[in-house]
Amino acid sequence: MDVRTTLASQAYGQARLQPQPQSGGNDAGNAFTQALQSFTDTVQHGERMAHASMTTGADPHALVTALAQTELAVETAVTVRDRVVEAYQEILRMPV
Repeated sequence: MDVRTTLASQAYGQARLQPQPQSGGNDAGNAFTQALQSFTDTVQHGERMAHASMTTGADPHALVTALAQTELAVETAVTVRDRVVEAYQEILRMPV
């Protein structure tokens, strides 16, 4: 019996027993998609309220509320973007 064959079969047996990653667990992608959809909905709502305020004289209180929500959403998106850029730059600074 060849020693290489025995070692290869043992390595295969050990690798087969190790747990495999489960597919279908795309929680991060779904969370990002939901966050992006929420951001776009908030910005669109603010734009609709601003347009309605200028054209039909909609409630000024609703306009201020919608614009404050839009401002908070944009500030959050900018903060997340800055953190992603910072993490990317940190990865680039890592020694190879």
